Amino acid sequence: MHASLTGRRRVGLALLTSAALAAASVTAVTVAPASAAASATVTVNTGTSLGTIPAAGHGVNVAVYDGNMNSSPISGLLRDAGFTAVRYPGGSYGDIYHWKTHTAEGGYVAPGTDFDTYVSTVRSAGAQPVIIANYGTGTAQEAADWVRYANVTKGYGVKYWEIGNEVYGNGHYGSGWEQDNHADKSPKAYANNVLQYISAMKAVDSSIKVGVVLTTPGGWPDGIVGSGDSADWNNTVMSIVKDKADFVIVHWYPGATSAADSLGKVSQISTITSTVRSLISKYAGSRASSIGISVTELNPSYQLTTATAALFATDSYLTWFENGAMNLDWWNLHNGTSQGPATGDDGTPDYHDEGILSSGASGEPAVNTPLPPYYGLAMVGKAGSPGDTLIRASSSSSLLAAHALRTSGGVNVVLVNKDLNNSTTVSLSYSGFSPGGAATVVQWRKGATSISTSSAPSATSITLPPYSITVLKASGGGTASPSPSASPSPSPSASPSRTPSSSPSPSPSRTPSPSPTPGGSGCSATYKVVNSWPGGFQADVTVTNTRTTAISGWTVGWSYRNGQTISSSWNATVSQSGAAVTAKNVSYNGSLAAGASTSFGFTANGAGDVPAPISCTIG
Repeated sequence: MHASLTGRRRVGLALLTSAALAAASVTAVTVAPASAAASATVTVNTGTSLGTIPAAGHGVNVAVYDGNMNSSPISGLLRDAGFTAVRYPGGSYGDIYHWKTHTAEGGYVAPGTDFDTYVSTVRSAGAQPVIIANYGTGTAQEAADWVRYANVTKGYGVKYWEIGNEVYGNGHYGSGWEQDNHADKSPKAYANNVLQYISAMKAVDSSIKVGVVLTTPGGWPDGIVGSGDSADWNNTVMSIVKDKADFVIVHWYPGATSAADSLGKVSQISTITSTVRSLISKYAGSRASSIGISVTELNPSYQLTTATAALFATDSYLTWFENGAMNLDWWNLHNGTSQGPATGDDGTPDYHDEGILSSGASGEPAVNTPLPPYYGLAMVGKAGSPGDTLIRASSSSSLLAAHALRTSGGVNVVLVNKDLNNSTTVSLSYSGFSPGGAATVVQWRKGATSISTSSAPSATSITLPPYSITVLKASGGGTASPSPSASPSPSPSASPSRTPSSSPSPSPSRTPSPSPTPGGSGCSATYKVVNSWPGGFQADVTVTNTRTTAISGWTVGWSYRNGQTISSSWNATVSQSGAAVTAKNVSYNGSLAAGASTSFGFTANGAGDVPAPISCTIG
C-alpha cells in the first residue's frame, strides 16, 4: 500500500470477504474468564515435515521517506530479531521511486535512504534485499539498469525483484491509490509488460528471481472482471505470464473487530495459499511446483502496537511458513502516526502506528524503541534459522497455538498463549524424539520490553504466562527422520540462500560434513554446506582467530573440484577465478579478539560437496 509517516492510505485494503475466507475466520479466539490457571496438552510429531524455514523468509519493509531507516541502531535491531529479508523502497513508493536519481514522483525521499546505504544496512544485519522495480512510472529498461548496477557494477547479488507494488489499485477497477502512468491499466497490459520486464532484467542477470503481482484471494478486487476484460486480475495475469515468473506476490491485511478476532485470522492462511497454489498450477504447467508464493506486505491492520499484534506476528509468520510461503515482509519498520495514543483491547498502548519501531512521534516512546510487534517477530527469529525443518505440533486448546521445528541442536517448540487472563500449564509429548535434561526457555510476555532467556527442568511441562510467546528448546535424540507429510505442500521457494529465491527444492537437504582448516596461520576456517537443492547449494564458513592476540583482517581460500560457481554472498567479499575462490572480511567483521569467531555465507551453482583444503590467513 501507499504509506507515509503521517499514516497510510487504506483504500483497497484486502478485506477478506469471500465465502471460503469468511468460513475460515469463524474460528476466532475467545478470551476465557479469569481463573486460577488453564491447562493444555501439545503433541509434537518429529516424523513429519512441513518444509523448512525459508532462507529469505523472515522479512520487514523499509521506505525511502523514513529518515531513520538507516540510523546506527537499525542493523543491530534487524540482526537481533533474526530478519533475513528487508523490502525496499516502500510499498506504493515502489511505483514512483527512481533509483538513479533517488527521487519519488509526488513523494518525499528522506536523506540517507538511497539504494547503496540501504544495502549496507541490510548486509550489516545479515539479511538480503527485496526490491520493488518501478512499474507505475518506470520502464523495463530502468529496472534492467538497476539489476546491472546492483549485481554487475556493485556485486550485491540481489536476487529478489518484484514488478510493481499493488498495481491492481491503479484505478482499473474504480479505486485508485497506486500510481500507474500506462494508458492501458488492465491486467492484460500489466501481464504483457511484466514479460518485457522479466526479459530485460534477466538479460542482465539470469540468476535473479522475478515476481508478479496478484490480488489476495478473497480480497478486493479478487474475482472482479473489469470493463473490457474477459477474466479477473489473477486469471488474466497468470494466463499470460504462465511460467515466466519465479514467484507470485500477495499482500495480507485481514483486519479485525476485536483482539480475539485478530488472533483468529491466522486460520485464513491455509485457504489463501491453497487458492494461490491452484492458480499457479492452472497456468504454469510443468514449472508450477517451482514457483513460490511471497507475502511482501502483511500485518493484522488492527491495534498494531499492542501485545495482540505481537502474538499475531509470531503465530502468523510460522503458519505462513508451514503453508509454504517463501518470503514474508511485515509492514513496516517505522511508519509514524497522526493520532494520539489509545488503549487496545488487551490493555496495552495503541499508538495507531504500523511500525515495529517507534518513529518518535508525539505520544510515542523515543525513536527506534521496539514496539510489541518487534518482539513478536524477533521470537520468530528465536524459533529457528533458515533450513530448520518445520514439524507438526498440535494443541488441545484454541487459546494455545503450537508450532515446532527440528534444528541441529534438537527440537524447538513455539507456544503462543492467547489467553489474556490466565496462565496455562502445558504438558508436551514428543513422537520420534526423546528430550533430555534441562530445556532452554526463551520468552516474551505482555508488557515486557525485552525477551528473556532461562532454563526449565525438562521440556515436557511448562507454565506459560497470560498473553505470552515462548520458545521451548529441547536437546536430545530421536529415532524418526522427518518425512514429507501429505499436507500442506511446502513452497518450492524455500530457497537455501540468504537471498530471496524460489529455488525448486521444497526441502533443502543438509549434507556434507564441515571441513575445518588448521589454525597454524593465525586463523582457522570451517566450511559447512547447510542446504542443497538440484543444481545449487548454500554454505556457511566460520572463521576463528586462533592467536592469543586480536587480528584485524582475514582471508579464506579454497578450490572447487567439480565446476561450482559462486552466485551470491554475504558478510564477506567473495571472488572467484576459475576453480579458486577467495573470501575477504568486510569492514565490520575483520577485527576478531583472541579466540573469537565470525561467519559468512554464500550460494553457489553445482554440487554441494565440501572442498579441501580450506586455507585461512591473517590480513
